[in-house]
Amino acid sequence: MLGLSVATVGLAVYAGYHTMAPRSQLYGKTYIGNGGNRGEMALTFDDGPNDPYTLQLLDVLSKYNVKATFFLIGNYVDQRPDIVRDIVTAGHEVGNHTYTHPNLIFKSQAELREEIGRCELALNNAVGEKHAALFRPPFGARRPAVLRTVRKSGLEPIMWSVTGYDWSAKSSEEIERKVTKQVRGGDVVLLHDGGHVAFGTDRSHTVNATVKLIEKYKGEGWAMKTVGEMMGESVRKREHRE
Repeated sequence: MLGLSVATVGLAVYAGYHTMAPRSQLYGKTYIGNGGNRGEMALTFDDGPNDPYTLQLLDVLSKYNVKATFFLIGNYVDQRPDIVRDIVTAGHEVGNHTYTHPNLIFKSQAELREEIGRCELALNNAVGEKHAALFRPPFGARRPAVLRTVRKSGLEPIMWSVTGYDWSAKSSEEIERKVTKQVRGGDVVLLHDGGHVAFGTDRSHTVNATVKLIEKYKGEGWAMKTVGEMMGESVRKREHRE
């Protein structure tokens, strides 16, 4: 009995780990980059739009002629659709990051559909259908039913292969160090221009780290692409698939 209990606990831990592990494909395929030591990366920013840090990032990206992908919280999109329009006008991708940023593991299918749908509506109200058919689960949390619902909504689930842990970083140098330690090529890099707890979260370290990362990798000849460009296919918003 003890052995059975230990095995059961072990399976539960294993299963729980893979609901959050960004590279895991156990519960269904998600895009985490191209790998293969390619000299390219996609910078992605979660939890915006966020004044003033999203706007500061747009200035940085424009200065270095880099395009990025922003996964936006619908509630913030409704608050600042003007920033979303600025992102799209600058040629960047915007994707769905739910309306309120919940942990989807603990949400019913009806609640999940509402989170996705309300964010889609907010994005459509802000920029029409000029947003990408991309979805990133908050906290990276997913289970098979989550991924199925995302795809039935006409969206492609996107995770990441590198994270800067910028939500708790004490300096831009710390973010840069953590990112460069993980980069191997063909990576999707997770950073944040906002914070899910409150609008206006300070992301100045992320802005400064982005400058350092662009200067380093672009200076070394790396291509810095959107997620759609990395995937090599059109991911502009399409009519929902049945």
